[in-house]
Amino acid sequence: MLSIIIITKEEEKVLPDLLNSIRNQSYKDYEIIVSDSDSKDKTKDIAKSYNCRIVDGGKNHVTARNIGAKSSNGNMLLFFDADVVLPDNFLISCLNELEKRKLDIATPFYKPISKNLIDHLLYGIYNLYSLITFKFYPHASGFCIFCKKDLFDAVGGFDENLLVGEDFEFTIMASKKGRFGILYNKPILNNIRRIKKWGRWGILKNYTLAEFHRVTKGEMYEKAPFDYVLNGGTVVGVKHDKR
Repeated sequence: MLSIIIITKEEEKVLPDLLNSIRNQSYKDYEIIVSDSDSKDKTKDIAKSYNCRIVDGGKNHVTARNIGAKSSNGNMLLFFDADVVLPDNFLISCLNELEKRKLDIATPFYKPISKNLIDHLLYGIYNLYSLITFKFYPHASGFCIFCKKDLFDAVGGFDENLLVGEDFEFTIMASKKGRFGILYNKPILNNIRRIKKWGRWGILKNYTLAEFHRVTKGEMYEKAPFDYVLNGGTVVGVKHDKR
């Protein structure tokens, strides 16, 4: 069985689109776990209306992913942020590709829900960078990661001490114990609300700064190069102990 884990924090505006796209999939052998970090809006009511199982996701998006995974029953995990939409037959296509290529952890290409060519160019740059580096420096964004449950357990989940980039760090750690790959058949569709919040130049600058920091100085345990604004809160540069 596939365990779909959706992390939420006041996601009433986007969650119905994701849940509808899951409901319309041809693949049906799944459970949906909404790991919610104390939403004050209608997020949990919406999740209940779609028969999702709701768990307390703890203090932030990282703990929410770990708690959701620990609450799961499937042998394959699929992590989603709430602001994605699945194209038709996404689940069956990806699962078939995972099995055929014997992958243990994987992510698809990403495609913006936008008619603006610049948005598609920005996503294309990221997809190309991920493709070029996946064999020696793998990337998988937290808004769509497939991972076998036993591999997740072996890695110990996402590092809750990280300020930013816990999804990329998890991918690197998991790829050392299992086989990582990029799925080519179906892209995941992503809401561009972060582009709208930061601006196109802002998102390119911030992600470039974060990646440069990771490559040159390591993971961001003590200070991020920018304030990372999440839905419902802001991650700030608070010092943490390393893993």
